[in-house]
Amino acid sequence: MLSPSEFRDRYPEDELVDELPDSPVGSLRDLQYLYGKLYTLATTGGGEYAPYLTPDAARDLVDTDDSLIVVRVDISGDEPQLADDARGPVLVTRYTEDLIQQVGHSKYPAARGIDHSITHQAGRNSDPEKLARYAKERLTKWATDDVVATAASEHPDGWVIDRLAELGTRDAALEAIEEAVVRALGGESATALLTVQVKTERDGDYRWPGDIAAFNEAMRQRKLSKLVTKNKADDSSGDATDIVTGRPSRTVGTAEDPQNYFLGKQLEKFPGLDIENAWRAHPISEDAAVTVMNAEAFVEACAYRTFGAKVYYLPYFFGRLTPERVYRLYEMLCSAVEDGGDVTPIEQAYMKERELDDADTRLRFYVSAVMPHQMSRYDVFGETLNGRLHYPKELAFTHNRFVRDASAFNSDTDWTAPLPKNDKWGLLSVNDEQLHAVSTGWYFYQTFAERDDAEADADDPRIEALVSVLSGDAIAVDVLLEEYVARIIDGESDDDFEGFPSFLVASQFAQLCALADGELELLKTNDPAKSQITREPTYGRLTMPTLDEILIADGGHPAEQKLESFITDTPALSPAHDDDEDSVTSERRGAFLLGALVGDIGSYQEYSEDRSTTLVDQYPVKSITRARIKKVTQETVAKTLTYTCLLYTSLSRLAR
Repeated sequence: MLSPSEFRDRYPEDELVDELPDSPVGSLRDLQYLYGKLYTLATTGGGEYAPYLTPDAARDLVDTDDSLIVVRVDISGDEPQLADDARGPVLVTRYTEDLIQQVGHSKYPAARGIDHSITHQAGRNSDPEKLARYAKERLTKWATDDVVATAASEHPDGWVIDRLAELGTRDAALEAIEEAVVRALGGESATALLTVQVKTERDGDYRWPGDIAAFNEAMRQRKLSKLVTKNKADDSSGDATDIVTGRPSRTVGTAEDPQNYFLGKQLEKFPGLDIENAWRAHPISEDAAVTVMNAEAFVEACAYRTFGAKVYYLPYFFGRLTPERVYRLYEMLCSAVEDGGDVTPIEQAYMKERELDDADTRLRFYVSAVMPHQMSRYDVFGETLNGRLHYPKELAFTHNRFVRDASAFNSDTDWTAPLPKNDKWGLLSVNDEQLHAVSTGWYFYQTFAERDDAEADADDPRIEALVSVLSGDAIAVDVLLEEYVARIIDGESDDDFEGFPSFLVASQFAQLCALADGELELLKTNDPAKSQITREPTYGRLTMPTLDEILIADGGHPAEQKLESFITDTPALSPAHDDDEDSVTSERRGAFLLGALVGDIGSYQEYSEDRSTTLVDQYPVKSITRARIKKVTQETVAKTLTYTCLLYTSLSRLAR
């Protein structure tokens, strides 16, 4: 595959324009077609048959010993025969870069049959006898294939294929091929391509398959035949307008798809579906379908597995394509292929943006999650063509900035901040991996209810939240809170950890505040009572006096200022919103203060009373319901009074 610089040199702007689609990307198929077009240009170049070749299928064989086995056939005379020159009937040599185009290989999955092209790829480390059989099958199997035979009968040079098939009926010729292959390999196994060279003129040279039009057309027809017969269809094809190019052409209905998006329908769910007419619902031309299939290498490079699903982040540029943007897109795709999946395309785009100091506002991402259920059953969900770099990037920055600067996580005195920070917790520290966490979904994995990824389903709220952030859509705060509570309850029930999961709650709070950022607006609700939760808090950096500077005349405590400030600056708790329509801030504030009191009493019991079971253990989160909150409040206040009296008595005795 061409490097980005080689691609620029090979396709100057005036030539590249002629190769590009006429219309902007408006659908997944458009994007797959663009990817396939770029891949084809970068590997096999232009030309009628270029999209049908698979040069990367045998890329690992290039420049390896005994990687190309060639049956040499002379059909220049009255009767076809094996070559009788100095090289002999079989040539075993190296498969090199120079031969890729000439060999003309078109791969077909081994489990399904022979390759589309006369050139066939054998399995790894095949023994000489098996390779000899594959060599003979170039004449006995490929040349006699029904589709190939039909193509030969309709092509002016089809007689070349007919002569190969004729030679394949002669036992002496087949035995000679087998003996020559075994002898040339010296009894050693090999991983190789098997093909032919054909001499058609008495004074001519032996020609490779890629140089013979009849071979190319037969290969094309074999590949196309698979696009109309999937799902037990006989011939799902017809004349229609191609959904990719917009031109009238012969269209196919059961083409393969790099993302398994258009594989087919579940007949038990759609009993009236006529597979023969699938081309009417989804008409894509033959050449466009094959080009789409070639997008697989780039598509897979832009995928990331998370939450039991495969999430695709496919970059493209909004609007009409220009050569410069295509060059940049190709560079992104090459980087994704070379990187091997360690970073997402979103991170790569961000790094490139920093490198160029140039943010192209037209950069978009197609984002979707595909979840397999069975071999040919997939769910596609969370799909959008409007994914943008801006939202995940700014969310990562906002989260880091909030933890670094907000008074909720910082204190300018010797007293601890209201909420803890911890370098071992990704959401409680400022770290360079925050964009990776957002892009991969790890950002929500840390705070949402835990699930078994092996049993993941299409309703996974983590996937929905991830896709929402990538596309700039708001997340329902109701879902967020449900997930938070479920995770807290799980944390309290975890036998491996004791006490209240304070770091988890602090992580959730930091995330909630980052999502509520006024510029991002990534939270929404239809419930007026929860509208304050979607608003950005107004925490600043506190500049508090020292303990010695505070005049405490009424037995108060410096922490009281922190608590009051925290409540005032948190819209969901602030008294300033008590008079809002349908507001429940006063009730929410009461529940919050009750939780704070339970935590304080629990801490006192643990550290001053050395109690193994504290009020926090007695009243876990799942026990605080509307029905029980009054009782919990009464008992907590009673405990407070008891410990206050005990403390007062102890202090009185010390004062005597």
